Amino acid sequence: MNNSQQRGATERSQVRRVELIATGRKLFADTSYDALSMDDIAKHAGVAKGLIYYYFKSKRGYYLAIIEDSVADLVSRAAGDTELPRAERVHRTIEAYLCYAQHHQAAFRTIVTGGVGFDTQVQSIRDAVRDELIATIAEGAYGRREIPMLARLALLGWLSSVEGITLDWLGHQEPARETVCALLMRMLRATLGTIEEFAPDCPEPPREPASVPASVPAQASAPAQAAGSAQAPAPVEA
Repeated sequence: MNNSQQRGATERSQVRRVELIATGRKLFADTSYDALSMDDIAKHAGVAKGLIYYYFKSKRGYYLAIIEDSVADLVSRAAGDTELPRAERVHRTIEAYLCYAQHHQAAFRTIVTGGVGFDTQVQSIRDAVRDELIATIAEGAYGRREIPMLARLALLGWLSSVEGITLDWLGHQEPARETVCALLMRMLRATLGTIEEFAPDCPEPPREPASVPASVPAQASAPAQAAGSAQAPAPVEA
């Protein structure tokens, strides 16, 4: 086989692997790991079961590849729109996070809870997601990704609350996503204010009035302040 043929075979192999991961993401989006067998996966993918083993070695290997791909998508959505003003980018980060969770519920639960049992590999992936999201929020709030440890701990506490709130919200599917986003923005504003008290080199971003979703009760609307955002951007499409 010459070099051209080898490149063609490699490209076809990569395309096939991407297709299998895309199929797996759809299957695992709202179905737990244990609920799907390799026979089920192969049937939905329209391939022989051996082909999945060829690319991923095992069901767990296939599952981890799907989680890693899902994580890359989540981080890409949350950290996108770098051309936006910093405060607006923070809002977009939270909105993208909620949008991803809503449309990839099983994958989101796996990322947040750490996978099947105590899965150190999935937990390592989860920790990497947290680090990237904290850095993204820090960049939006302070214009830099590197922040003091105390500020990082405060943002990690906020992010842990975000994870818990999002999991509970997914279970009830109410209130509206825009309302949950507004709630998380207000919580972030309080966290940024606390950070400034303990770390003066991380000043709270200037407060600017922001629009409040219509689903937020009127009595809660008056004090509404988003994290420096003059107007909440349109919801991110899944």
